[in-house]
Amino acid sequence: MRKTLSLVLGLAALAWFLIRVIPKPSRAAYPCQRAAFPLASGFVIWLAGLFCLKRLHRRAVTMARRSPYAIGGLAVALVVLAAWLPLGVTSDAIGQGRGATAEPFRPSEPPNTPMGEGKGIHPGRVAWVRDPDATSWDGVNGKWWDDAHTDAAVVDGMTSTVLQSLTGEKSDKQAWDALFRHFNRTRQLGNSAYRRGEKIAIKINANQDRSAEWGTGGRPLNGLPSPQVVSSLVAQLITLAGVPGEDITIYEVAGGRNIGPPIYSRIRSGPQSGFQAVRFVVGEDFGLGGRVAPIADDGNPVRFSLSGTPVAYLPKQVTEAKYMINLALLRPHGMAGVTLIGKNHFGSLYFPKDGGWTPRPLHNLVMRTQAMGSYNPLVDLLGHRHLGGKTLLFLLDGLYSAEHNEGNVMRFASFGNDWASSLLASQDPVALDSVGVDILRNEPNATQVRGNVDNYLHEAALAAKPPSGIAYDPDGSGKRLASLGVHEHWNNAAERKYSRNLGRQEGIELSATLRNGAGK
Repeated sequence: MRKTLSLVLGLAALAWFLIRVIPKPSRAAYPCQRAAFPLASGFVIWLAGLFCLKRLHRRAVTMARRSPYAIGGLAVALVVLAAWLPLGVTSDAIGQGRGATAEPFRPSEPPNTPMGEGKGIHPGRVAWVRDPDATSWDGVNGKWWDDAHTDAAVVDGMTSTVLQSLTGEKSDKQAWDALFRHFNRTRQLGNSAYRRGEKIAIKINANQDRSAEWGTGGRPLNGLPSPQVVSSLVAQLITLAGVPGEDITIYEVAGGRNIGPPIYSRIRSGPQSGFQAVRFVVGEDFGLGGRVAPIADDGNPVRFSLSGTPVAYLPKQVTEAKYMINLALLRPHGMAGVTLIGKNHFGSLYFPKDGGWTPRPLHNLVMRTQAMGSYNPLVDLLGHRHLGGKTLLFLLDGLYSAEHNEGNVMRFASFGNDWASSLLASQDPVALDSVGVDILRNEPNATQVRGNVDNYLHEAALAAKPPSGIAYDPDGSGKRLASLGVHEHWNNAAERKYSRNLGRQEGIELSATLRNGAGK
């Protein structure tokens, strides 16, 4: 059965590779094509073996008649090897693509053992709201992102709840004012609120948005950003934070990725005039108007702290912004174990000599099979002054979480076989990803959360003196990063308590609003 599956997948990978790469050869550098190539090449090798099979078989029969049995047997063995070995190669490629050798994730430290320094108005606070009323898709009819299956009004309420819970303010407007003022104070920019003309870049995770229309290209139910969450955030910025639409940029610049109509059209047709002025920056031209291409800013390099790692650059549309909002997904990942806040910026990078707008040079450095205490480039991204360093707010969209980066949306056994229906927010990226890891590692259907998925969180929390011994300095300033946030794991999956929830003066504080029995 496994060999048959290998052949089918190999044929599909070959077809996908040729269809995508022949019209545009540069696509061979895209991560999806690099993932398909081992399967495709294994299939081609197997086909070559079949062409030789008949001739080898005839030769074996002739040798068997003329020579002792040992010689004939050796020739027959060569025939079998020619047909079977490529199948093994293809099967191995399938396993290696997901890091199949990684063991199930087990924290390397006991529960409630905080490390690092909490960030934010309330240091280390993570706000989590879960409301099943937001998600009503039956898993069969229509698409999960349709308004008929995702209640925009409930999502707006969730956005309001996490903002007020995170900041401790009594209104959304006050919450935004508190966020902007805290950002500027902590960066020695004065106690200033948002000022018209200051630009905000919103990084979404549109890694699976690879066609002109959602639900096509063999990806009907993939994990994508919830249009209702993106729209709710933009509405908050325009109507309550006072940010003009022309000062907002939504982007995903990894090659071959789009920001499709469910998000683009929803924003452009928004009720206020400012919605039509929001900019969209994408890494691929799908023939859809209104989106613009990224422009690499060679004046602001990302210098990865491991010797030999190539230098990357960011879009000018990002470096010109004063603020950033990192709107990531709550999702497992077949290579890194999880893809949350830290990995979202894989869609922000340009490597001029290594494939262009792609994170490919970093893939081997974030593998979940990496040992604890290993260098991880996610720390450099979280610490770079134009990425994590200018982030006003970190958000995790977990309305419909997917099985992994290439998988369909999944129900959570840990939530009564319902959708995740969650939205999380923090000013501390390490704390937020730590909570995300705990939610996912305790979900039986999140089978890709394996290996050392929190190695980057240890490195980031202890960035000034990390377990790896790396001198993290992504800006090339000659000064090591300080702690980027606080990391720990909760006490257990039933109580979900972190150190500050237990009355301590350090660690994470989880402020959870779980509605309508959502905690079950």
